[in-house]
Amino acid sequence: MADKQLDRYRSMRDFAKTEEPSGEAKVQPSKRRRFVIQKHDATRLHFDFRLELDGVFKSWAVTKGPSLDPHDRRLAVEVEDHPLDYGDFEGTIPAGQYGGGTVMLWDRGYWEPEPGTDPHEGLRKGDLKVILAGDRLKGGYVLVRMKRRPREKRDNWLLIKHHDGWAQEGHGDLLVEGETTSVASGRTMEAIAAGKGKGPKPFMTGRAGRASAKGVWQSDRAETEPPPAAAPLRAPPPPKLKAAALPGFVPPQLARSVDRPPPGSGWAHEVKFDGYRLQLRVEDGKATLKTRSGLDWTAKFKEIARDAAGLPDCLVDGEACALNHQGAPDFPALQAALSDGKTDDLVFFAFDLLFAEGQDLRPLALRERKARLEAILATPAGGKGHIRYVEHFETGGDAVLQSACRMSLEGIVSKKLDAPYRSDRSDTWLKSKCRAGHEVVIGGWTGEPGQLRSLLVGVHRDGRLVYVGRVGTGFGRDKVARVLPRLETVASDKSPFSGPGAPRKEPNVNWAKPELVAEIEFAGWTGDGNVRQAAFKALREDKPPDQVEAETPAPIGEVDLADLEPRAAAKPKATPRPHASAKVKAADHNVMGVLISNPDKALWPDDGQGRPVTKLDLARYLETVGPWMMQHIKGRPCSVIRTPDGVFGEQRFFQRHAGKGSSALISEVQVFGDHKPYLQVDRIEALAALAQSGAVEFHPWNCQPFQPEVPGRLVFDLDPDEAIPFTRVIEAALEVKERLEALGLAAFCKTTGGKGLHVVTPLKGGKGEMDWPTAKTFAQDVCLAIAADAPDRYVVNMAKAKRVGRIFLDYLRNDRLSTAVAPLSPRAREHAPVSFPLTWNLVKPGLDPKKYTLRTAPALLKKTKAWADYCDAERPLADAIRKLK
Repeated sequence: MADKQLDRYRSMRDFAKTEEPSGEAKVQPSKRRRFVIQKHDATRLHFDFRLELDGVFKSWAVTKGPSLDPHDRRLAVEVEDHPLDYGDFEGTIPAGQYGGGTVMLWDRGYWEPEPGTDPHEGLRKGDLKVILAGDRLKGGYVLVRMKRRPREKRDNWLLIKHHDGWAQEGHGDLLVEGETTSVASGRTMEAIAAGKGKGPKPFMTGRAGRASAKGVWQSDRAETEPPPAAAPLRAPPPPKLKAAALPGFVPPQLARSVDRPPPGSGWAHEVKFDGYRLQLRVEDGKATLKTRSGLDWTAKFKEIARDAAGLPDCLVDGEACALNHQGAPDFPALQAALSDGKTDDLVFFAFDLLFAEGQDLRPLALRERKARLEAILATPAGGKGHIRYVEHFETGGDAVLQSACRMSLEGIVSKKLDAPYRSDRSDTWLKSKCRAGHEVVIGGWTGEPGQLRSLLVGVHRDGRLVYVGRVGTGFGRDKVARVLPRLETVASDKSPFSGPGAPRKEPNVNWAKPELVAEIEFAGWTGDGNVRQAAFKALREDKPPDQVEAETPAPIGEVDLADLEPRAAAKPKATPRPHASAKVKAADHNVMGVLISNPDKALWPDDGQGRPVTKLDLARYLETVGPWMMQHIKGRPCSVIRTPDGVFGEQRFFQRHAGKGSSALISEVQVFGDHKPYLQVDRIEALAALAQSGAVEFHPWNCQPFQPEVPGRLVFDLDPDEAIPFTRVIEAALEVKERLEALGLAAFCKTTGGKGLHVVTPLKGGKGEMDWPTAKTFAQDVCLAIAADAPDRYVVNMAKAKRVGRIFLDYLRNDRLSTAVAPLSPRAREHAPVSFPLTWNLVKPGLDPKKYTLRTAPALLKKTKAWADYCDAERPLADAIRKLK
């Protein structure tokens, strides 16, 4: 019967030209039905989905590949039956032959019809329900046949994921995008096409179960459990558990920091929560919560303890978090909630079970521990709102990390599924972060009495507190109000730092006893061991200062993954690993979690020193200056200029709306009067996403953050006639400064990246206190007053004929829909200039705006205190208007 079913398959191929199997080879019988999925780069890239039935493979071409999201309906075009030995085919079909192109064995394993259904009846009715147990795809799927349209020669089906424990809503393409190598040979499509590497390990024609025995049917979810006959082959017996009393506390397992997630299968990838690590203990209906150092914090999290009291006696590892309006963990919000005693909305995310039912579960594999934890929390007593089970992904670690970064999460933790629980730091738990974070000890701060400008911080090295730099951003008014009193209580007369590089006592430097720990974000370590571009997040209460040590992520290649495999037999001695400098890191083109494609694309052909500025250079520049830049663009609609062919290329787009396919890292905001939402940059990673799209300039609104209808600053753009020397522009900036300060307003200056200067004054006030017409009129009146006093030098009319020999005082940037280039934004001009913030002592003859470029700005930014008091300089406009009149 199988031979007859293959007639059409054979008639479509010339086996003298193609290496595809003819179906004549004997395929070893199997007690279980097999399936394969082949990635096929033919006329169009697609995935061939094949189910073994009646001696052949029933086959469908799935256009976008199988999805993990039950809401996705993937088109599956039914094609001819294929022979079973096709399940071992990987290679290239010659051009001109049917299906010409590269074929990869993307997944394979076993399948069963959904219990209570018959696959033959399902095919006849067009409703085939299957349960897969592959290396990558697992759980339930359904194939639904669509009604044929006129002239259609083939049946079209829809492949749909079932709602079960393997579903991932909103992340349907995680596997398709994240798993790009063969399950049979480990090769990429390019290597297969080039004929490089070893061929695939046999599955259909080799020993049955060889490729997919490990881990098959190991879901503990009721929806995917097969009949007993489908049990895994030679599964190792679980360790024998001993009765054990419930301990008061167990030192937690910690994760080692790596620069990217581990590749391959066998890992559970979980969200890295930005909260307090806690151990939940329940005994006789009483719940307690302890920190990772064993401090009892039950009183701080009383709502979580109340909800946990109904659980059976157990010890659970997890993390307490506060969630922001987008549902993401927010550590500063957690600190604020604990400080204010507003803990009703805090959540405990449970990710491991150490003791339960009078047994020590730590020797069990993580897979089994999590299954038991999920079962406990699924009971009515465990399903309370303050306690949630942590789901995980088992494949596509890099894709999971990128998704976490797009959602503005801290990163992911990858855990070996078959490993026991081990206290202390272990290579079976690996953490990968979207943006570097660290704990530091506060040894002092800068600022006049009652002020906080920056923190002086250190870490312990060789038993000494070593200074690692200043943390000068991330201090909103609320944070200062919480942190400064704590600093003042630990004030000291002497420096706690030792070793070279420690700061000296200067005016406005205040020492502190090394008793407070801060959580920071930073752009990595400098060559001399200091933090780079550090931003304050919050104080930490759960870690003793003497345990804060420098932690540098290791390249994933330096984690010996082979040592983590189960040791059923002795292994040959491992080949010595190459030196780190000899390795090529796969994450070199990954900036803040964003993969930069075509990284060597020259956006500026010459940086002024004969070198091009590439797209990767732009992304890394934005990563470096981003923490400073964000305070001036976050929460404001932002237009961008994109030059995908380079700044002097033919294509140049001015874009203010998010287009189709825009990165999820980019926020959108609806503004009155426009039916399309505007772009908004609310997270630093969005800068890298925009750089990836070729965005080279950033022009935010001048509104208050997250209040587009409220003016937040005035920008006076000094635009000179071409013949005017730059000294005249400097004089104009000083004139505007004098006028603003006389009216009680503060003035700040920056280069524009062109021939002019911007003078900026920050405004204070919310909705109802100021509107755009009033702000624009005030700016116009200031400019008119200056021009009236020196009409031969200044003009307020933008007509070119009237600007000859004069400086145009442009007040028009202070309209509601108007923008101004952001501080530190590059410009699409020769030699990659940037708009750079200046101190007023630099605004004098000799100032050269051309010195501030994408190459020079990061180093110059470290040396300047320009705009350090910008936020504190906000003033209401009403008083200035009265003075002007």
